[in-house]
Amino acid sequence: MIARLRRFLSEEDWTFAPQEVPVLPGSPGTVEHRTRHRIAYGVIAVLLGLTGGFGNALISANTYTLQGALGLDPAEIAWLPTVYVMTNVSINLLLIKFRAQFGLRPFAMIFLGLYVLFTLGHLFVREFDTAILVRAASGMAGAAVSSLCLYYMMQALPTKWRLKAVVVGIGIPQCATPLARLFSPDLLAMSQWRTLYLFELGLALLSLAAVALLRLPPTTRSKAFEPLDFVTFVLFAGAMALFAAVLGEGRIVWWANARWIGWALIAAIPMLAAALAIEHHRVNPLLNTRWLGSADIVRFTVVTIMARIVLSEQTYAAVGLLTVLGQNNDQLITFFSIIFLASFAGVVMSAVTLDVERLAHPIMLAIGLVAIAAYADSHATSLTRAPQLYASQALIAFAATYFLGPALLFGMTRALKAGSGHIISFIALFGMINSIGGLAGTALLGSYQQIREKANSAALVQGIDPTDPIVTQRLQAGGAAVARVVGDPGLRSAEGAAILSQTATREANVLAYDDVFRLIALLAALTFCYLLFLIIRRAHRERRAASSQSAA
Repeated sequence: MIARLRRFLSEEDWTFAPQEVPVLPGSPGTVEHRTRHRIAYGVIAVLLGLTGGFGNALISANTYTLQGALGLDPAEIAWLPTVYVMTNVSINLLLIKFRAQFGLRPFAMIFLGLYVLFTLGHLFVREFDTAILVRAASGMAGAAVSSLCLYYMMQALPTKWRLKAVVVGIGIPQCATPLARLFSPDLLAMSQWRTLYLFELGLALLSLAAVALLRLPPTTRSKAFEPLDFVTFVLFAGAMALFAAVLGEGRIVWWANARWIGWALIAAIPMLAAALAIEHHRVNPLLNTRWLGSADIVRFTVVTIMARIVLSEQTYAAVGLLTVLGQNNDQLITFFSIIFLASFAGVVMSAVTLDVERLAHPIMLAIGLVAIAAYADSHATSLTRAPQLYASQALIAFAATYFLGPALLFGMTRALKAGSGHIISFIALFGMINSIGGLAGTALLGSYQQIREKANSAALVQGIDPTDPIVTQRLQAGGAAVARVVGDPGLRSAEGAAILSQTATREANVLAYDDVFRLIALLAALTFCYLLFLIIRRAHRERRAASSQSAA
């Protein structure tokens, strides 16, 4: 039995032809497959990508339902998606070395098996503490699923299209968020919150079976782990987890009201500094601090973080506005169908138009589209409904998936030019940017929305004068609305005042979301101009270098 299990988990014996040798230890060999095998690899890649994407999307799309079902308050339910990011953000540091030292087959089967077990654990969880532990474990296992999606998609396309496969593989999990909102109403109608986890468990089991049936080509292996790797990982992962916790919970418990936020930052900053100090003086660093601190990578980090922040317009601002106006997932089927189609179109267009020499151009275009769409959304009123947002939100969904692949390749190509040892540093950076950047976007926009809501509410309330005939008429109309059930005139008057107060609060929230849309449009426009400046400066330097060479 043990021998059979060992054969099941071991890599195949493979003699690589020169053109089949893996680019890096831990990545699959470059093998030409038959058409039917390519189709199978592509189907499995889509399955793996959606499985990994649904891991957090189903929770984020149904926080209100899960909050009521599990009896949690808003701060507690926010921990479920936050803790997933806390463990997911840094685990790739170890996963890359695990693949390099032990091979792809053990990596795939062990981590997919763990993902199935942790997802199954959700079905038996009702206590808050246990739910947190299960979500944290799922975040670690889910990172492996997304990596497998990328590798299977690379096998689905011909060798000459491997870069396009990377773009498609990184884009597929992004399509899971609108799909989660599409499926959720029907799933919840079947058996409440448990059906969400049953659906996730079904996808995990299908992924495990598919990967078990169709192996990836084997990889080359080498000794990868060093003792200091684990010291760095503990410090770096701990710091990133604390930053994620602060960003995920700060706007809910409010930044200045929770003492633990200050203590978390006090602990996170020296932990991150210690991890970077250790890596700076290592011969074979896990994080190459000198390369990460180069001007090119710093510019890449700034632009990508800004992109992740402004792309939170859809997941936080647009959905939040529609929620305030009384619309939920049941009423937004068409809305999220359009978003899914636009997201899919962004993945396809990004792969089709990919130009390795001009990777900054699609990033700039995507951010420019966000600026236009966010400005259009900033004119929303309390009469705005989903159909008025179809065009703008389709643009943002397209931009979100259109920019991601070129952004990954932009850093990946520079990491490969600097040496294969820089890949781990870049993967850690890219994962941190996307996860922490997404949380930072929601934290920034959510905090700004709350501040503007209080300011707008104060301004609206100051303008309400009970002696004003229009205000009096509104109070009487509100009281008349409950006249059939409230007979006492004093209570009717109080109900009328309460209804007017609710209306003022709704209008203050709508105005606050308009302010958020304008802030996003401004940030996106500034980022677009910065990218345009960098592209023009680079073109000018290239022309000047060419003219100098021709003169010489």
